[in-house]
Amino acid sequence: MPRPSPIVLVLVGIASVQLGAGVAKALFAEVSPSALVFLRLTTSSLVLLVWARPRLRGRSRSDLLVLLGFGASLGMMNLAIYQSFSRIPLGIAVTIEFVGPLTLAVVGSRRARDLVWVGLAAVGVGLLGAERADLDVLGVLFALLAGSCWAAYILLSGATGRRFEGFDGLALASVVATLLVSPFLLVGDATNGMLDPRVLVLGAAVGLLSSVVPYSCELVALRSLRPAIFGILMSLEPAAAALAGILVVSETLSALQWLAVGCVVAASIGATRQRVVLAEPVPD
Repeated sequence: MPRPSPIVLVLVGIASVQLGAGVAKALFAEVSPSALVFLRLTTSSLVLLVWARPRLRGRSRSDLLVLLGFGASLGMMNLAIYQSFSRIPLGIAVTIEFVGPLTLAVVGSRRARDLVWVGLAAVGVGLLGAERADLDVLGVLFALLAGSCWAAYILLSGATGRRFEGFDGLALASVVATLLVSPFLLVGDATNGMLDPRVLVLGAAVGLLSSVVPYSCELVALRSLRPAIFGILMSLEPAAAALAGILVVSETLSALQWLAVGCVVAASIGATRQRVVLAEPVPD
């Protein structure tokens, strides 16, 4: 049986993440974002623990500190972006969030031309601010926080992968993230509706769609796909989120907002593609 293309696997993962986000947003009328994040992380933690069966014995203090940081970035990233989803459209939230990894992609570069991509992304975010009536300020701030956590997640993911085999680090970090978000269930009426059987089932589905499926696809794809190409494909996330918003929760974006999404996607592709070019070997 032929193996699926790694590019197809990445695209399936992207679609799964954003479909999960759409399902989550559709549930916000019944359960709080904090409760849904808890259900998502609990589901992914249980699946990953059973799958990976990680061990902590013999780990150094530095290993544990990296693991704690990775788990904290994972938990706060999920919590912040779900709070953003509850206030602004999916496509806009992910577009703003994507500024985090985009900034990380170019901050280490010493090439002046990379500032063009930063500028293009800034134009995109600026265009979103041109229609303030459609945007909740707190939703935008949560998206920016999620983007910062995403950048930290990327850095700590690499460090964790070098210290833990397979899914071990991710499984343990998911447990840390679940414990981290647990106290937020005590705020206000965060747990209202959480134990409804329908919410529990859909919350588990969100965990599978948003965590287990994409993590699995990415792990298999990265065995044969160059990280730089993977980065280019991941640049499609904002557009995929906008489409999920349309298909799942009937959100629509204005022409100006679609232009903003396009600017950020183009900036991310440009920044990542520049790295691909620089990484290519020079022909003899």
